[in-house]
Amino acid sequence: MRLPFVLIGACIFLSVAGCHSGGGSVTPRADAGQGATTPQPTVDARFVDVTQAAGIHYRWTIEGSSPHTILQTIGNGCAFLDYDNDGNLDILLVGPKLALYKGDGHGHFTDVTHQTGLDKVRGSFLGCTVGDYDNDGYDDVYLTAYRGGALLHNEHGMALTDVTGQAHIAPQPWGSSAAFVDVDNDGKLDLYIDDYVDFGPSTDPQLCTSGGMKTSCGPRFYKAIKGCLYRNLGGGVFTDVTRDWNADSVSGKGLGVAFADFDGSGYQSLAIANDEVTGNLLKNDGHKFTNIAASAGTAVATSGEPVGGMGVDWGDYDNDSRLDLAVATFQHEAKQVYHNDGGDVFTEQSAVLGIAEITAPNVAFGAKWLDFDNDGWLDLMFANGHVQDNIGHIDKSTAFKQPTQLFRNEKGQRLMDVSAGLIGPAGRPIVGRGIAVGDYDNDGKVDALMVDSGGAPVLLHNETPQVGHWLEIKLAGRKCNRDGQGALITVEAGGKKLLRQCSTSGSYMSGSDRRVHVGVGPASVVDTVTVQWPNGATDTYKHVDVDKIVTLTEGDPAVK
Repeated sequence: MRLPFVLIGACIFLSVAGCHSGGGSVTPRADAGQGATTPQPTVDARFVDVTQAAGIHYRWTIEGSSPHTILQTIGNGCAFLDYDNDGNLDILLVGPKLALYKGDGHGHFTDVTHQTGLDKVRGSFLGCTVGDYDNDGYDDVYLTAYRGGALLHNEHGMALTDVTGQAHIAPQPWGSSAAFVDVDNDGKLDLYIDDYVDFGPSTDPQLCTSGGMKTSCGPRFYKAIKGCLYRNLGGGVFTDVTRDWNADSVSGKGLGVAFADFDGSGYQSLAIANDEVTGNLLKNDGHKFTNIAASAGTAVATSGEPVGGMGVDWGDYDNDSRLDLAVATFQHEAKQVYHNDGGDVFTEQSAVLGIAEITAPNVAFGAKWLDFDNDGWLDLMFANGHVQDNIGHIDKSTAFKQPTQLFRNEKGQRLMDVSAGLIGPAGRPIVGRGIAVGDYDNDGKVDALMVDSGGAPVLLHNETPQVGHWLEIKLAGRKCNRDGQGALITVEAGGKKLLRQCSTSGSYMSGSDRRVHVGVGPASVVDTVTVQWPNGATDTYKHVDVDKIVTLTEGDPAVK
């Protein structure tokens, strides 16, 4: 039962924040960066909430009277996308009422919900994922929902049309996060939809008792539902291949999903964060998935117990050319960072990185890697907020609204809390859920967009001073999927070798900028950019200018 028993929580916290068990070294790796033990000059983080000034006027509300159920507080997602293909990021806000805001590339947004027909799309929508599933050059969207779901086809930037029925995608019982990905490298984006638990108006119990008060129940009271995989057949039609691909070999109760070629095999594997049951890591061999989470070390925390997994994201935090995995978790649980040791083995490193103790008091949903200061090291952001709306009356040590947390990467050795850099309203407590990241004003600094289930969106403009140089890469596939989603990009600059991936997936119910942002620190030129496309083809570009947004097209030697 996911309730605030302080004694049990303290025991769990000690297990994750204290001694490391289960094998694997917990000492910092020597190859994580030269001079990492030498004190470095502080780079101040600065993010400012500019939601109102940017022209965004939207609110999420939790319907019904308190106390709310597990369904009412599950929250929502958001996305950065370029729906009209003008090179500027737009904003999608997901809820029973949808909203789309067109960005001008200079920090201002205009509501185009009605013009694009989104005001006619109805459902109990929760989250979203973004991808060009028909390779026409325009971002399409899938909306997850409770008792539903919608595939929206982008009509060349003029409208988003519901084509769910024509696509043969079935309504989901409780869709949570989703991801577009090409699982078989046929050049077409497939669709994975995560599902949560079996819950409805007649489900018993609706509420549980804690501290003498009624409140929402934890997931253990409800039957798990497993996600599903839809293969893209082309022509706008999908088919359910969940069983054929062994994608049903999961725990269920999934809330977060992220794809990545974490082993360099050329195939996209799948990480799933599940709520208080073992996590899943589905390794892709090109024909089916094998769940290797237990042997890989990502199924449970160092205590040997499952975590309340919410958001999940891939990123190479120590620049060793292997993608690592971050998982947002529940209260009294360290937020997990699984280091990719190679050979399909991961080691949980949250205590070593210094975030186990400071993240444990919060309930984290959104989780994203981003290089906010362009120093070439991926930083980490969590959106926090409890699931019990009356938790403050039950447990005085916590609250429904919780502050966002931002951690700066100290050369792969430590993650330093720089949440004080969330200036003024940007750092206020919220009912945090989804996070999307992207450079919405094209100034070379990664911004963030967050869901506050108790109010307005939170658009965070990155105003960090003294940042390094950068490169933003838009991929254009020819034989592989048009987005280049799943591609691995290696950037060599200033003596560093940086691995990044192209993916809109990750976080919680949200989609991020598909452009690949790479901070390169003081380097004045990028020596080499190597793109390993999802189909195995490789392109290399030399002497690329920094502080630019460039397009790299599969098989084309020109940088545009």
